[in-house]
Parts: sequence; structure tokens; C-alpha cells
Amino acid sequence: MTAPAWLEDSLRGMTRVSFQEKEIAALRQAIDLSEELISDFYKITTSEWRRHRYDIQSLKDLQEEEITNIAFAQIRRYVRSPNLRERGSEPGDFFKICLQDHVILKAIERDPHIRLLPLATYIVIHELIHVIRFSKFLQRFDSTPAERDAEERLVHSLTFRVLGKFRVNGMDEVLAAFTDCRTMETFFGAQ
Repeated sequence: MTAPAWLEDSLRGMTRVSFQEKEIAALRQAIDLSEELISDFYKITTSEWRRHRYDIQSLKDLQEEEITNIAFAQIRRYVRSPNLRERGSEPGDFFKICLQDHVILKAIERDPHIRLLPLATYIVIHELIHVIRFSKFLQRFDSTPAERDAEERLVHSLTFRVLGKFRVNGMDEVLAAFTDCRTMETFFGAQ
């Protein structure tokens, strides 16, 4: 999820600040809400979730190459989970959603009407939609800039649809802030 230009400018030379316990608790809640809303929207059962191999990590658990100052999140694609032993019987893409705590916190600091729980929920839903679309081969991970732009517009629209009837305090402000967003994150291929 790409940060707005004003935020990119303010992040130059900035110290990367990780989420603290209070923010991690809000993030866990956002992940739970997001997975539930995505399950309802796409009619995904618990067993089907296992086919969508992904992990969500925040700044303190990221490798240097998984960190960016220009996005709220980025998706990395690995041949397998980087945390699991390689077994020939488990090939397949593994997607890692890399949340950029410092970028998210800077956005909240600049716009105090934006709260962490609704913003994190929006970001996680957006990223999970990508994971589902990549996993179901509805969109190629390696795509042209024009294809990525079209994918971003579609996923942005789908995110609004998922959140359409969902109400959590502060979500209206987040949706208003992202009404005109088109580019949300960066993608990096298999390693």
C-alpha cells in the first residue's frame, strides 16, 4: 500500500519506529477482523484458508530487504515460507505481507483523525485480497506496470466493497482518506 507523496517526503531520513505492545494488540484485532470479513466476502472456509499460504509481519520481524519507506505494506513472494524447512512435497508460492510500522505510525501522527485499528484493517484487507487473487491465479504476481495499476484499482474497489457494511469507529475517516488512492503497495518476486 503506497504512502501518499506528502508522507514519503516526511519519511526521508526518518528513524524506523516499530509498533509497541498497544499497537500490536490493535494490529492483531485488525488481522482477526480482516480475515473474518474476507472469509465472509469470498465465502472461504477454514480449510480453504490453508491453501492461501501467507504470513503478516510487522517491522520488527522483517528483513532489511522487506522494509520500505514508501508504502504502508509490501507483499513479498517466496517459493516457500522462509521460516520453514524446505521439503520437496510442499512447493508453491508463499506470500509475506510486510507491514511498515513506521510509515503507518507517521500517517497517524500527521492525521490524528485516522486511527490505527481502522487503518490497519483497511491495509490488511487490501493485502489479503491480493493474496487471494494471486493464489487463485486471478492476477499474475509478475505483471507489467499497466497491469499492476489496473490490479490496484480493482483491489482498491474490492476493499471498499468488503468494508461497505462494516462499521468500526474511525473507518469512515479511513475510507474517505483512500477514496482516490490508486497505488497501494509494492510487490517483490520469488527468492
